[in-house]
Amino acid sequence: MFGGADLISLEAPKVEVLNGAYYEKATGLFVTFVLGRRHYEWPAKKCTFDKEWREKTMKERAI
Repeated sequence: MFGGADLISLEAPKVEVLNGAYYEKATGLFVTFVLGRRHYEWPAKKCTFDKEWREKTMKERAI
């Protein structure tokens, strides 16, 4: 309206912050993130969690 100033968003772009467990394809590790910071990692081959959880995480939460 006033010279196009209302077209500019004043909010900072939202960046996705990782939280939770993910499967990292490049290393073959399950990794956890807390507030975007790498917290813990363990090999997928030695994972003792349920087989269903492992398969679902490897499929849906791969990074």
